[in-house]
Amino acid sequence: MAKEQTQANTTSFFEFWPAWIMYFPVVVQWIVLSIWHRSLTLPFIANPKLTLSGMVGVGKSELMSQANDTASASILPWIRVVRGKESADLQALRAIEAAGKEGITLPFVCKPDIGCRGSGVKLIHNFADLVKVFEVLSPGTAMLCQRLARFEPEVGIFYTREVATDAPGTITGLTLKTTPHVVGDGVRTLAQLVEADPRAKSLVHLYQPRLAERWHAIPSAGERIRLVFSASHCRGAVFTDAGAHITGKLTEVIDQIMRGLPEFHYGRLDVKFRDLAALEAGEALEIVEINGASAESIHIWDRNARLTEAWRTLMWQYRTLFRFGAAQRRKGYHPPGLAKLYQHWQLERRLTASYLPND
Repeated sequence: MAKEQTQANTTSFFEFWPAWIMYFPVVVQWIVLSIWHRSLTLPFIANPKLTLSGMVGVGKSELMSQANDTASASILPWIRVVRGKESADLQALRAIEAAGKEGITLPFVCKPDIGCRGSGVKLIHNFADLVKVFEVLSPGTAMLCQRLARFEPEVGIFYTREVATDAPGTITGLTLKTTPHVVGDGVRTLAQLVEADPRAKSLVHLYQPRLAERWHAIPSAGERIRLVFSASHCRGAVFTDAGAHITGKLTEVIDQIMRGLPEFHYGRLDVKFRDLAALEAGEALEIVEINGASAESIHIWDRNARLTEAWRTLMWQYRTLFRFGAAQRRKGYHPPGLAKLYQHWQLERRLTASYLPND
C-alpha cells in the first residue's frame, strides 16, 4: 500500500505553491537575524569576491571568469556575447564564429548572462535559431554561448565551505534533475500523450506554451518528445533527492574545484554527468553553471519531500548565509547598501522580461 501511494504521488502538495508562501518563514527569520547582526544585507558578502554574493542581478560569467585552471577545466566552454547595434543576422554570425574559436560548435546552448530559474535558455540548432534570440534583445544585453554537454543526466550539487577555517568544503545536498518526455505511438496527439502521463498532465500549463505548434499533432511511433530543455523546476523539470550518492570522493573533487574560485563559500553547481558510478567517483563531470547566494538546495522539490523538511532546509541555508557574512565582516568586508540590491534586482527583472520563452 505504501509503495502504491508513493507511486501515485507525482507532485508534492506544496511543490508549486506561490513563492511568498514557501518563503514566508525565511522572511521572518531574515528580519530576526538582521536585527541580531545589525545588518539587513549581511548575506551579500558571504562570497565576497562576487557581486552581492551572486544573489540577484549578477552575471553568470562574473563567477566563471574567476575560475583558476583546475576549476575552469571542469566548466563547459563558454563565451560571452554582448548585443550590439548591428543587425541580428550579423551578430549571430559573429557569435558563431567566436564560439567556434573556443571549440563550441552547433548545436550549443544560448542563455542570458543575467537570469534566474532557467529564464531565456535556448538550444541553438542553427543560424536561424540564434538570429531569433538576438532579434528581441536590446543593445548591451549579454548572452552566453556554451558547449552542449556530452551527457544527458544532470545533478544539482549544493556546496558550503566554512569561512573562518581551512576545513574542507562539504556537499549538503545532491539532487537529480530530469527533463520529462513522452513517447509517440503514431495514434495519439501530443496533448493526449501528456494527458496520459501521471505527472505531466498536472503541469500542462508549463508544457503547452513551449510546444504550442505541436500540441495537436500526432508524433510518430517511437518518437521521443522532450517537454522541456532547461532542467529548471519552475519550468517543469523533475527533481529527485539523490543524497544517498554523496561520497567522500565526490566531495573531495567538488571541494578541489570550488577552491579554484576566490573566496567562494556558498552555492550550487549544476553538473552533467555520465552515470551514477562516475558521479560517485567524481569523474566525467561537466559543470553547466555555478550559482551563488540565490541557490537553493533543490532536493526540497523532490515529490516525496515533507513541507517541514523543506522549510527547515531553507531556513538553515539563510542562517548559514548570515553566519558566513558575519565571518566575512570580521575579516574586513562591508555589506552593501539597499540601493545596490534594488538596482540589481530591477536590472534582472527588466532583462528577464525581454528574453525569449525557454526551450
